[in-house]
Amino acid sequence: MMMRQIGRDRVLSTSLLSLAIALGADPALAQNATPAAPAEPAEAASTAAEIVVTGSLIQRPNNTAVSPIVSVSDLALKQSGTATLQDALNQYPSFTTGGNAATGGQGTGGRASINLHGLGTNRNLVLLDGRRLPVSDINGNVDINILPEAIIGGVDVITGGASAVYGSDAMSGVVNFKTVRSLDGIQLDAMNTISQRGDAFKFNGSLAFGTKFAEDRGHVVAAFTYAQQDPVNGSSRSFFNDKTPSSFLGTGTFVPSATNAPTAAAEAAIFARYGVTTAINPLLNLGFNNDGSLFVQTGAVNYRGLVNANGYSIVSGNVRMPVGQQIDFYNGMKRKTAFVKGDYELAPNITAYGQFMYVDLNVHTASGKSLTQFGTLTTIPVTNLFIPADLRTLLASRPNPTAAFTWNGRYVGVPDKNWDEHYFVQQYLGGVKGKIAPGWTFDAFVSYDQTQHDQTLHSAIVKSKVQTLLNAPDGGASLCAGGFNPFGDANMRNISTACANYITKDAFSPEKLTQTQAQAQINGSLFDLGAGKAQIALVADYRKNTYSYVPDSDLAAQNIEAVIASSAASGKIEVKEFAAQLDVPLIADKPFIRELGIGAAARVSDYSTSGHVTSYEADLRWRPVREVLLRGSYQRAVRAPNIGELFAPASGTQLVIGTPPASIGDPCDVRSTARTGGNAAQVTALCVAQGVPAAAASSYTFPTTATGQTVTGNLGLTPEEATTFNFGAVINSPVHSGFFSDVSLSVDYYNIRIKNVISTVPGLTVLSKCFNLDGTNPGYDANNSYCRLIQRDNTGQIVTVATPYLNLGGLKTDGVEVQVHWGTPAPFLGMTGKVYVDAAVGWLHKYQVQLLPNGAFLDYTGISNGGAGTGSVPPRATPTWKTLTTFGYRSNNVGVGLRWRYQNAMADVSSVLTPATASAGVGAYSLWDMFASLKINSRFELRGGVNNLFDKGLPLVTSSQNGTDTALYDPIGRSFYMGAKVNF
Repeated sequence: MMMRQIGRDRVLSTSLLSLAIALGADPALAQNATPAAPAEPAEAASTAAEIVVTGSLIQRPNNTAVSPIVSVSDLALKQSGTATLQDALNQYPSFTTGGNAATGGQGTGGRASINLHGLGTNRNLVLLDGRRLPVSDINGNVDINILPEAIIGGVDVITGGASAVYGSDAMSGVVNFKTVRSLDGIQLDAMNTISQRGDAFKFNGSLAFGTKFAEDRGHVVAAFTYAQQDPVNGSSRSFFNDKTPSSFLGTGTFVPSATNAPTAAAEAAIFARYGVTTAINPLLNLGFNNDGSLFVQTGAVNYRGLVNANGYSIVSGNVRMPVGQQIDFYNGMKRKTAFVKGDYELAPNITAYGQFMYVDLNVHTASGKSLTQFGTLTTIPVTNLFIPADLRTLLASRPNPTAAFTWNGRYVGVPDKNWDEHYFVQQYLGGVKGKIAPGWTFDAFVSYDQTQHDQTLHSAIVKSKVQTLLNAPDGGASLCAGGFNPFGDANMRNISTACANYITKDAFSPEKLTQTQAQAQINGSLFDLGAGKAQIALVADYRKNTYSYVPDSDLAAQNIEAVIASSAASGKIEVKEFAAQLDVPLIADKPFIRELGIGAAARVSDYSTSGHVTSYEADLRWRPVREVLLRGSYQRAVRAPNIGELFAPASGTQLVIGTPPASIGDPCDVRSTARTGGNAAQVTALCVAQGVPAAAASSYTFPTTATGQTVTGNLGLTPEEATTFNFGAVINSPVHSGFFSDVSLSVDYYNIRIKNVISTVPGLTVLSKCFNLDGTNPGYDANNSYCRLIQRDNTGQIVTVATPYLNLGGLKTDGVEVQVHWGTPAPFLGMTGKVYVDAAVGWLHKYQVQLLPNGAFLDYTGISNGGAGTGSVPPRATPTWKTLTTFGYRSNNVGVGLRWRYQNAMADVSSVLTPATASAGVGAYSLWDMFASLKINSRFELRGGVNNLFDKGLPLVTSSQNGTDTALYDPIGRSFYMGAKVNF
């Protein structure tokens, strides 16, 4: 009975109403697993009654936590049926989807990143055993793909701010992955996953072993893992058949010049021969049928090609090639890891320890056929050998008949544009820990880690090589067999191997990140006011991060089609920090004051780039009776700008703008609501002032769904400042037997406000504000600060939207998180059987963003923002309600259950940016999973299940380029998994 009470108290005091339960693990597993402190100074003695605090640098009495903490067991991670750690965590309401296997492309790697409360992947801290992990990108994000699951003994998530305790990165919280403390013997674990459609195969396998030596003075744990997930292409799901309808066609299209267009008479004569008698606008793009005849892309006039085949579709009466069929919406990945840690007792109370991690990770992304999407389009001289006769006739009717002309097309005759991103990650760590004096301990370590990120763009089309072939009098036949004929789908698909090799290359761009750390921590007891000893923790650390990137020369020169230019970059940040945390128990074991205590922490950081910043925290805990804990904390946090925000050179990424009128698109597009509304004349004048030729303004269309976005660092940035507070209650049932004896409730309110938010200007916001879609440029002034961020070429097409890092304004969010557990013995199913229901509920009260200092806050609460990038603010979704509920049965040997994931309906982001013409939002989304486990004996266990049990399809997300958000919603459909673990 006493041990049972200890277990129940642990749940009470630490709020371990855990995700382990919610994901299908037995509640007792979460209670009985001893949580590891994120910055534990030394291993405590291993005893049955040992309680180790999480969320603090020191051990508080009774393991009471003042920040909401969720603990996830290793079994819970396996029961989730997901192949990666972040997919298991993203089911929980505290998390917003960041990077995962459904994000990435154009060199962004499909990284697995953590995003707490939607505040951005760079505002939470990710640790391994309380120590920083190697960073994976210029913005300091950690790719948790590098973690070998075999050595993960659980996860602790602090969902309140923790900057004063752990570092300025921890504005929204801390995620601490804990390695297994010890292992005796050999353990094999494997899991296979496959979809109902026979694809999306995943495999995770591991071999781990541990031993002790030197009469138990030394211990070693080692693990080797291999993981693989196959890519899934859009062509395998009918949802993507008509998504992302691009105007760039494999047939090629002639793009008329507004200042040198063919005559209407010449065009009418040619189309009359085709039997077309309606007038043709000579400024419309013309495509090439395989027989050499022309067709008008807008309206599909005289189109003789395939429909719903080879990627072609007629969308709203126009010829399009939906790109959704060509992308890998789910990235391929292969990962090999090696992890070794050990410790050795040098002398009584003095232990040396070390750790080594090596990761070989390859992520494969494919984002469709190469497009002439960004930068200057190539041109074709009138001397080109392959120009069809009818087009040649049209060209001759122009005012300047000898001028070269612009074309665009999709390179359907060369392999898909695809990236291999190879990460080599190494981390070396060594330290010593022990006792200084009675009640005083120390822990000091140094570490070095390095991430080598080699990006290779395969089948990169070199623009200058294409131009050379187009300029050649013989069509390039003397340079490669057959030459290059861009006119007509059949010709584009039959480029010779020699010519395909001539115009393509593997573009290689290496990136390197390093991190050096040194830290020393001292913990000790101070005085006793009668309720327990006051304790203090002192921490001093040094950290240095460096970054270097060298892009392929053709990439830097914007000489590769469909990829935005980037330039070389390097940077360095050093920081020295000192932190202190104090805990003072005030009263204990008094009427209505079973426990009362206060705590405080402060951290002073000296950044080589931003100078001194200070964070501090104060907290209070009160247990009026044994079954009730009330807690709260207040924190001021400061986050200094990272390397990327400071030093990033002008580098390109993709900005998804969509196709109007369903999305913002290019407001100058004649299909845009901006061109058809009451201020259409003013919008047209602004478009002309920006560079859209006046002669083309009446028929101007933007040919695709995305454009370039140029991101630049800013050395003038100042640190962010945040105010965070939370308060809550944890309640356990006062009944110790019967139907309601196993009931727990945790309710926590959080409130986070950040000012001087460092972020890039959202690209869609630039377009919205420039063209007065939200009322901020009523004069339609071309010199508006947002309008100056838009760059167009001489045909009027948007080349890039500048989105520099700035201290934009503010961010406010608050909400309530609830965790509930109920269980009751079920002896009719087995003596140790138990039926349980667990729910984790997140309610978002508000999520508001201020884009400029002193500007109005925009309300993004309950918004679907499918075009958002990984870790951006606002995030890709801010549902008002998000829940995770498990209905299960478990005994010592058997576990079965159903898991329900739910989020409520959301409005589209256009309701914020263009409220007068808001697009449809996303309906409520609900998924059911089924899981089971069977323990055959002490050595052999089986587990399996079905995810997306009812094969729910993808919802339509109008603000997303591909019509949905595969990172947030399940793109695979019903899938099955089976796993086994064997111990020797």
